Amino acid sequence: MNFIRRAGLSLWSRKARTLITLGTFLIICTMVLAGFLIGTATGRAADSAERRLGAAVTLEMDLTGAGGGMPGQAPQIGSDVVDRIGGSPLVAKYNYTYNDGTTLLGGLKLTGSKRFASDAPATYTLAAGVRDSSLLPDFAGGNWKLLSGGHVTAADQDRNEILIEERLASKNHLEVGDKMTLSENDPTGKGKAVFTVKGIYHNPSDRPDPDYQQAPGDKLIVPAGALGKLNSGGKQGPTPLQGATFQLKDAAAFDAFHAQADRTAGNALKGFKLSINDKALKQMTGPLDSVTTSATAAMWLIGIAGGLVLGLLATLAVKQRRTEFGILLSLGEAKWKLVAQQCVEIVVVVVLAIGLSSVFAQNLTQKAGDTLLHDQAASAQRKINAWQPPPPGSTGLEQGIDPNSAPVKGADPIDKITVRLQPSDVATVAAIGLGIGLLATAIPATSALRLDPRRILIKGK
Repeated sequence: MNFIRRAGLSLWSRKARTLITLGTFLIICTMVLAGFLIGTATGRAADSAERRLGAAVTLEMDLTGAGGGMPGQAPQIGSDVVDRIGGSPLVAKYNYTYNDGTTLLGGLKLTGSKRFASDAPATYTLAAGVRDSSLLPDFAGGNWKLLSGGHVTAADQDRNEILIEERLASKNHLEVGDKMTLSENDPTGKGKAVFTVKGIYHNPSDRPDPDYQQAPGDKLIVPAGALGKLNSGGKQGPTPLQGATFQLKDAAAFDAFHAQADRTAGNALKGFKLSINDKALKQMTGPLDSVTTSATAAMWLIGIAGGLVLGLLATLAVKQRRTEFGILLSLGEAKWKLVAQQCVEIVVVVVLAIGLSSVFAQNLTQKAGDTLLHDQAASAQRKINAWQPPPPGSTGLEQGIDPNSAPVKGADPIDKITVRLQPSDVATVAAIGLGIGLLATAIPATSALRLDPRRILIKGK
């Protein structure tokens, strides 16, 4: 009788053992397939986040003593140089902020009473000169919301446009399109300019700025060029900056961007350094890494444990079928066909297990993956929400707070993945399942090569 046919009859006649083996393989294939599906799904989510975020490159002062600027004076770089660097095809978007003081004129009042100096007027405050207000972390992260009007953009650099917080707008009865007059940084100076309210935004915070103790409702946002012109006596020219941020299209292009920036800026970069910051990406993908690690560990554990169970079942099967094998050998059956018969039996079971697991593995993995990821993301979000900045006037080191550990605004941990079953995943799991099955079966089955049919038939062993 053909050994393939005998394998089919053996599986049918030993239904209990066949079902036990099928159940074991079904668990192995499902867990291994789930591990691969979670791994590919988290990989896609991480790649999507990386493409969406790009890579944040910071241009900041080099505090290692590389030089630049006058002794005792912070180095500065012109906005024109930053614009040339930001024009690189490797850059998706870029922004810079220029903070300087100004005084509200025309009877306008601030929402807070804090003064920065004893001789400063009651309407003196700090303004943030920016290239694009929509790229500020608070706006990009959704913490601040634009209620009316529009953002300050790169096209507004030479225009006297301004964004004001809703509390300042309410106290002074200002609306989009209204005019307000600002004076230069020097309270004794005579320079002033009329700005048009381009937008009104909402800042939910009621706590003063930790660095300047500025009331949150008094934050003015204006084009960096216009603010620089106001505080330079009306002179038109590049705005002096102390840093900038560049969002690269691909994090892998940092070295090429760094070399390009060196060629573009030359000596203007003296006293500054370019550093890549993937903190936002790590914050978003942290839960993905945890879920992938857990799923991979479970996959290996189930695979190894399942292989050992299958090996035990195969060893017991050989012992239980010694009489059957002795009869077949006495009839002239080749020993290798006995081993091949057992391999065919396990292949049939593996194919059935893979087919069944592929039917429900996607939905099962989607639910399990969402549950695991949601728990990890919720835990990460709680840590982010619990972080508190150092108290005003403190570095935080005395309290055990590292200011550099501050979470990135707008980089919420990813809590959803999309699981898709691909033919390549099924093929990979099939190869793994067959490998485990054949290895767990072939090793015990080779004991049939040492069988003596005469001894088996006479003594039964």
